[in-house]
Amino acid sequence: MHFLAVWDLMAVLFLGAALGFFGGLFGIGGGIIAIPLLALAFGMDQALAQGTSLAMMVPILAVGLWRYSRKRPIPWVSALWIGLLASITTWLVAHFATQLQPDILRGVFGLFLLFLAFQMLIAKQRHESDSGCSRLNPRLMPMVGVAAGTSMGLLGVGGGLVATPLLTGLFGQRQALAQSLSMALVTPCAVVALATYSVADCVDWSMGLPLAFGGLLTVSAGVAVAHQLPERKMRLLFAVMLMGTALWLLIKPYVVG
Repeated sequence: MHFLAVWDLMAVLFLGAALGFFGGLFGIGGGIIAIPLLALAFGMDQALAQGTSLAMMVPILAVGLWRYSRKRPIPWVSALWIGLLASITTWLVAHFATQLQPDILRGVFGLFLLFLAFQMLIAKQRHESDSGCSRLNPRLMPMVGVAAGTSMGLLGVGGGLVATPLLTGLFGQRQALAQSLSMALVTPCAVVALATYSVADCVDWSMGLPLAFGGLLTVSAGVAVAHQLPERKMRLLFAVMLMGTALWLLIKPYVVG
């Protein structure tokens, strides 16, 4: 692991603070913003960008889980089974992801961002139309761990973005319960994914750790500001940003060469 010069270190700390703030502001995790930034602005290949982002996310997720568990009860028995299956899936998929060609992995990540942007744009309509839908058997709930683990292992992000809608939409769980289960399963998944990417030498610790420290300082401020802003406009703005980032990730190899 190499060390950054003082000015470079300060710049990375500032970047981490910005990512933490916007992650808290949009309530979607700094990794969604950090990975394309590391890939496009810093020239990292996709696997290295995802692993470095995980180094930033794990401490933030751990602190978030601790704070969340103090305010809202977490059903630890359910979380254990779902989290165990999610962690195993994360390990298997992350091992596969680190072997993929960077352009293929970048394309998959770009498509995921497009899908996420589309989901955010239609979330309100889908919520209204799904109000009368039947629910799946709760015994199938651990399968949510497979979906979340696949996202964390392959893309380094998205476990909570996958788990929460599945728990509320398919299994009829209350939003608060779904978020607590999601937080409890995503944190160990992120640790497993980080360990797997690290073993494959796909983590730049000299950037990841300062990013994490900067993010820890500002994520709470982002959450506080989010409560003062109109949610619908924020979601629209963020969805458009995701769509633009995804399109650039997908077309960059053909434009830049």
